[in-house]
Amino acid sequence: MRLLVVEDEEDLAEGLRVGLARTGYAVDVALDVAQAYDRLTVNEYDLMLLDVNLPDGSGFDLCRSLRTGELPTPGDADPRVLMLTARGGLDDRVRGLDDGADDYLVKPFHLAELLARVRALLRRDIGGGSARLTVGDIVLDAARHTVSVADRPLSLTPKEFGVLEYLMTRPGHVVSSEELLEHVWDANADPFTQTVRVTVGTLRRKLGEGSIETVVGRGYRLREVTP
Repeated sequence: MRLLVVEDEEDLAEGLRVGLARTGYAVDVALDVAQAYDRLTVNEYDLMLLDVNLPDGSGFDLCRSLRTGELPTPGDADPRVLMLTARGGLDDRVRGLDDGADDYLVKPFHLAELLARVRALLRRDIGGGSARLTVGDIVLDAARHTVSVADRPLSLTPKEFGVLEYLMTRPGHVVSSEELLEHVWDANADPFTQTVRVTVGTLRRKLGEGSIETVVGRGYRLREVTP
């Protein structure tokens, strides 16, 4: 899943980027509203972590522009929005939610709680109430960052984990390389490299041949794995 962190405190923004990336998310950072606009109009994000007080505007206004369509995004759906701010008063929380935020977390916060809220918001998109995804004999636990096949633990790199998680939210559907690149890699990824093909190839070998089907000219499809 691809996330955008909009935070003007550079140390905090970098800490969030590192903490989220370690759990397998692709993370871009914007330090102000202008940068956020630039990224949101070009890249498709699953979730945005949004500070309220930004040097060139308000996170409230940015969120409202996103929800009203004033800020156009390339995806079929706007990203979920998690407000991160030191403004924890009732009026501020109500305003944030009324302006379109999906959740509101007051600073300071623990990374563990932030990660749990991110997982909960992302699960809304796949209609599930659990951090566990199951397709055939493959079980992925996003909270524990573990994967098993027929009860056999599997060791995956962060990118392999991200690709598998994205495919498991769309079992049986063909997912293009471009879609995987958009959701699993960050803005530094080179769209002309073979990184998606290579990652899918190593993931397929670990899961077992026949687990991920290549649909020529279209992309990849996850199939149920039965040893």
